[in-house]
Amino acid sequence: MKFNIANILTIARIIVIPIIVICIYMKSPFYGWVAFTLFCVASITDYFDGYIARIRNEITNFGTFLDPIADKLLVAAVILILTSKGIIADWETIPALIILLREIAVSGLREYLAGIKISVPVSRIAKLKTSIQLIALAVLILSESQITIIPVIIIGKAALWTAGILTLYTGFDYLKSGIKHL
Repeated sequence: MKFNIANILTIARIIVIPIIVICIYMKSPFYGWVAFTLFCVASITDYFDGYIARIRNEITNFGTFLDPIADKLLVAAVILILTSKGIIADWETIPALIILLREIAVSGLREYLAGIKISVPVSRIAKLKTSIQLIALAVLILSESQITIIPVIIIGKAALWTAGILTLYTGFDYLKSGIKHL
């Protein structure tokens, strides 16, 4: 395992997940802000770890393996804690469930395709989907900070539905591309 800046960012993203979860669990606006800030920083490292690895020509098998896992752990942990607190509830559990199920299905398909040496590149719409997922979750975390000036929870839930729809689309697109190799 080679430690470089990109891999350190990926590992840091995984390490911060329990802290984010604990801060969301706390019932204090201060911890809501801390969770929001940490989640935003962790989300930004998702972009920068890959970018840094590419520009510095430091792409490693370890980073290629761990980066998507770190992304999925971050999203899944936040969805689960927000659901347990009732921030994601009722009808909003549908897009949250779509997001979780798509991540599991695509991970399985990606693992299978890697085993037969086939790579399906990430599309622009999939990158947009990821961005909207992260924005939706960040805004829903921010609802824990008790901001009353803007309707944070409504914006977060609308973004979650948008992310859910894009997740369905990209999941279907990815399955369509990969299924011919099964």
